Amino acid sequence: MDKSAKIYVAGHAGLIGTAVTQTLKKSGYTNLLLRTRAELDLLDTTAVRSFFETEKPEYVVDIAAKVGGIQANIDYPAEYFYENMQIQNNLMWSAKNAHVKRFLFVGSAVVYPNDSPQPMKEEYFMRGEPDITKSGYAHAKIGGVKFAEYIHDEFGLSFNTCLPTNIYGVNDNFNPETAHVIPALLMRMHDAKVNNADEVVIWGKGNARREFLYVDDLAEAIVWLLGNYTEKQFVNVGTGKDVSMRELAEEIKDLVGFKGKLVFDATKPEGIPRRLFDVSRIHSAGWRHKVELREGLKRTYAYYLASVAK
Repeated sequence: MDKSAKIYVAGHAGLIGTAVTQTLKKSGYTNLLLRTRAELDLLDTTAVRSFFETEKPEYVVDIAAKVGGIQANIDYPAEYFYENMQIQNNLMWSAKNAHVKRFLFVGSAVVYPNDSPQPMKEEYFMRGEPDITKSGYAHAKIGGVKFAEYIHDEFGLSFNTCLPTNIYGVNDNFNPETAHVIPALLMRMHDAKVNNADEVVIWGKGNARREFLYVDDLAEAIVWLLGNYTEKQFVNVGTGKDVSMRELAEEIKDLVGFKGKLVFDATKPEGIPRRLFDVSRIHSAGWRHKVELREGLKRTYAYYLASVAK
């Protein structure tokens, strides 16, 4: 990929987008197209089409999405489905019409079936219903994967997809209403420590297992895929390692220094029992993660203390 290539990063201001933008800059790419939502509303079909016609990006990374935790997805499935479908459709169709050299759609692990065999191989896609707790979001992301494949087939364009596992790290979302599990636990245990609380209550039994990838690793994978991967077949991006929610909570408790009890509320939902990627395809292609969970948690907590907690 030419260092002077015009690259549009949709969703550049979020957790993943910030890391991707920083990684591109560090790698010597200088011609980046970046637009905030105020500058370009991706729900506006006319605005997106005009942007592509005017700016003519050569490469596109689509990270833009409406995301949130379990409760937000349960409460607002229609909003999550509509906004994500609209963003994807506008970006992909406009990029197709502009004949971009390569389009990389960043999907989500929730596209896999609720009862998928573990670890999940790319071949298990659409062999059952996705996680019911994120149904609207999941079905929208399934649509994005298929749309990229259809454009690849019908128009012969390099529209590809990567599916990241659960992402966390610096610049994460620490909003109590919408935060994912790692920032939520870091935040709650820090507050409990500061306020000398006796316990922290955690949703579920603590048995559900999840895989986590540090955001800088994902950013490096995305930049690598953008320059090297042209296959129609989407590819998993993860560590190939998972941890139970109980183990994760204990790890964060130790890191933060909270001395109270962890209480697991079995009446609350915790999603599917396990979600772990088979990452042999991307390993064979030449990419592997670098940051292990403990180190990633340290970096994320340090960011929280320096930029959020104060």
